[in-house]
Amino acid sequence: MTLNKVFVIFFLLFQNSLLIANDENGVVYGNDDRKDLFEINNIRLLNLARSTAAMISNKDISKIDDGLYNIKGKPLSSLKVCKSERYFNQITSAYCSGFLIAPDLLVTAGHCVKSKKDCKHFSWIFDYSVFQNGDYEETDFNIDKNNVFRCKKIISHTLSEKKKNDYSLIQLDRIVKNRKPLLYRKTGKIVLGTELLVIGHPSGLPTKIADNAYVRKNESKNYFVANLDTFSGNSGSAVLDSKTGIVEGILVRGEQDYIMDKKNKCLITKKCNDTGCAGEEMTRITNIKYLLDN
Repeated sequence: MTLNKVFVIFFLLFQNSLLIANDENGVVYGNDDRKDLFEINNIRLLNLARSTAAMISNKDISKIDDGLYNIKGKPLSSLKVCKSERYFNQITSAYCSGFLIAPDLLVTAGHCVKSKKDCKHFSWIFDYSVFQNGDYEETDFNIDKNNVFRCKKIISHTLSEKKKNDYSLIQLDRIVKNRKPLLYRKTGKIVLGTELLVIGHPSGLPTKIADNAYVRKNESKNYFVANLDTFSGNSGSAVLDSKTGIVEGILVRGEQDYIMDKKNKCLITKKCNDTGCAGEEMTRITNIKYLLDN
């Protein structure tokens, strides 16, 4: 299956298809380490999460008044997952994830933003997150207008299945204020075994932080492999060194998300041990030459 199909399959899942792709971003390795922001006490992690954004279709965003927008979306249950699945009732509006790398520049996966059409029809939403505990059965989400950004243009883009290189660098319609761009590696490469965390939108859900992962393979020029708990919707997520908070990669590929529970006729999260399955693949942030030259 080509990389171009990853985004299409995620869309089909949002339409309640039971199609499960062999190339989806997603699986849980060992324990499920995903956490909502209200479960995080580490201020450094919360600040990192503030600089990440969700890619949401403009058709799902409507203006309530001069200061507020509403985001519509289906709950995770609409994907025909079993009731035992985490976040069963949470909204799933995000198609992909991204992160701020300069005051008006955002990085995501190349298969998330491929063309001017993608740039035009999707917005980037900061603070699409759950900040307090509760039963989230509502399929809409209100957001401050200052957290809603449009894609102005694509600065740099690569999507190569042969070279396993996958990224987009886009310019937003204005400078993002009161959020610090994430720091990122500019030379060399990450060390095998480095502890990692990822911040993004698994299955289109509000922001999740998942840690307790590490680099499993590091030979390829363009990507590295880790045992991160990621799903479709995490595509474009920032993958960071857990100790330094430095961005090392962009989540782009991985194991399939869900498998069929034949007994209950619903979908459950695929699970692997920490050294099992193929692992999740990250494009190296140093592949974006524009960032190294500017």
